[in-house]
Amino acid sequence: MTKRVIITGGNKGIGLEAVRLFVEQGCQVISIARKRSDHLVLRSPAVQQIEFDLTRIAQIPDLVQQIGPVDILVNNAGMMTGLGMDAYSPDLQTQVLRLNLEAPVTLMHEVSKAMKVAHSGRIVNNASIAGQIGHPDVWYGITKAGLINATKSFAKLLGSCGIQVNAIAVSPVETDMLQFIPQARKESFLATTSEKRFAQPEEVAQTMFWLALEAPSYLNGACIDLNSASYLR
Repeated sequence: MTKRVIITGGNKGIGLEAVRLFVEQGCQVISIARKRSDHLVLRSPAVQQIEFDLTRIAQIPDLVQQIGPVDILVNNAGMMTGLGMDAYSPDLQTQVLRLNLEAPVTLMHEVSKAMKVAHSGRIVNNASIAGQIGHPDVWYGITKAGLINATKSFAKLLGSCGIQVNAIAVSPVETDMLQFIPQARKESFLATTSEKRFAQPEEVAQTMFWLALEAPSYLNGACIDLNSASYLR
């Protein structure tokens, strides 16, 4: 049976690579992003693009109802500003908290309603190493730590319903987000990795795919570290 998959932030970076991989493996993908993209992958008949601002938290339940039941949710959308605490405006703080934490939590709650009925489903959350070790962009780190905690909470809440909820804590990835990391910090981080490079978007997408379709059912509430041995725990 063809799997239906929601991928947030599917219009670029890690999300786009995830869309590509799921489509290649025969899935029907619903890509949710603030802006549509004309990328060839997203023009596939197996992809439905939905323009939606995930910071509009109150409208997410209606969005999920319109989409209908899905087998897999990949909470990938997120933002990092690279700003210090003093540079955050109240509006920007709210935007980061909503997009990085409130939106994925709300999506998990809403999407899992149909998954409970089917007694089946998998949820994958794109967290970050920043949620494990702290981050100069404090609000970003806080939201990613919260998403790791939410992963564990929802795994406990939904596991008995046949639903797996896992996360990935990835270190910096070769995407647009790298522009928000100062050069000195990037060089310092690279020195701690075993491969002396940043992660590639396709490596994160491959891990998402494994958790969504191939990982054993006993893996639930886990956070997979993807950081080239830069943070061992």
